[in-house]
Amino acid sequence: MTNPLILEPQKTADACVIWLHGLGADRYDFMPVAEMLQEHLLTTRFVMPQAPSRAVTINGGYEMPSWYDIKAMSPARAIDEAQLEESAEQVIGLIEGQRAAGIDPSRIFLAGFSQGGAVVLHTAYIRWQGALGGVLALSTYAPTFKDDTQLTASQQRIPALCLHGINDPVVLPAMGRTAFEYLKHWGVSVNWLEYPMEHEVVQDEIRDIFDWLSQRLR
Repeated sequence: MTNPLILEPQKTADACVIWLHGLGADRYDFMPVAEMLQEHLLTTRFVMPQAPSRAVTINGGYEMPSWYDIKAMSPARAIDEAQLEESAEQVIGLIEGQRAAGIDPSRIFLAGFSQGGAVVLHTAYIRWQGALGGVLALSTYAPTFKDDTQLTASQQRIPALCLHGINDPVVLPAMGRTAFEYLKHWGVSVNWLEYPMEHEVVQDEIRDIFDWLSQRLR
């Protein structure tokens, strides 16, 4: 993984958002969003890692930044779970790096768009054992959530905000809703917000993300 893009806040950092981009994008994709949020989140560092370039089966084997290979689109995503695990390990390394830098894990948040969201959901609720501030799941899905998944008490305490476009043709709203329903069933404090948009991010969504983060960073 290429060194992540790090945006330091105006004041000494006491919180951090680790934000993963989507398939085919790069670590600069959400830099404008992070900069907007930092105008008000004055002590929050943003860490935006870069996915490696790898062949993506559904795109004819063309190489692009990808957190894992997607082998088929339907009926549900068929993915390379070993590559997903590798990406989750890298996110865990970033969490531990922020903890070593003095950030309390309860003030470390994971955010991800589309494929990046699938990685952060897997990291927070399947792999990570410990506190986290929460998860922002944007226009995404959870390919590793299963009926027999059992969350630990610490995983159950990680809140989540799921945000999705009602007209999304790439990750269908039903896929995002399924991830939300799993979290709700498992006892996670989770909210679902939807917007009249496609596979994108809109200003109202950014405002809702700011409100959600602000409530948890008081």
